[in-house]
Amino acid sequence: MKKKLIYIKMLVLMFLSTAMLSCKDEFVPYDNPFFHIHVGNRSTVEVLTDRNDQVDYKVFFSTKLQFEPVELKYEVIIGDGLQSGRDFVLITQGNTLNFANGIFERPITIKWIAAPVDPTKNNTIIIRLLSNSKNYTIGLPGPDQLQKELIITKK
Repeated sequence: MKKKLIYIKMLVLMFLSTAMLSCKDEFVPYDNPFFHIHVGNRSTVEVLTDRNDQVDYKVFFSTKLQFEPVELKYEVIIGDGLQSGRDFVLITQGNTLNFANGIFERPITIKWIAAPVDPTKNNTIIIRLLSNSKNYTIGLPGPDQLQKELIITKK
């Protein structure tokens, strides 16, 4: 009798383990393209007043391979404490970046010029992503839309 009980328990255990292994969790991966901008995964960065070089601030296109180009519109907002030609030069002209087939990042280039700033003024440059030709998500997916803009502060 004891052997039969052990045998039945083993059969039930084998049946349950087989049934559990055959269950599949349907996992649908997140596959919606989106654009975002950051430096070291941060949405804010500081630049020293004595900096005198050129910097590429990269806009990233997170997606699988696209077969048609996508145009991304952005704006650059300059605080009242900074002046083009004195504190910086915006090298990238226009307000559109073109992401051709196989391109997943594009730079917005700023040449920094060593110059002191007035700490009582707004010494920021904001690069804000606005829209794109395919209506893909701007910023990281989610309600906060993180990395939709990059705030650069000259200190």
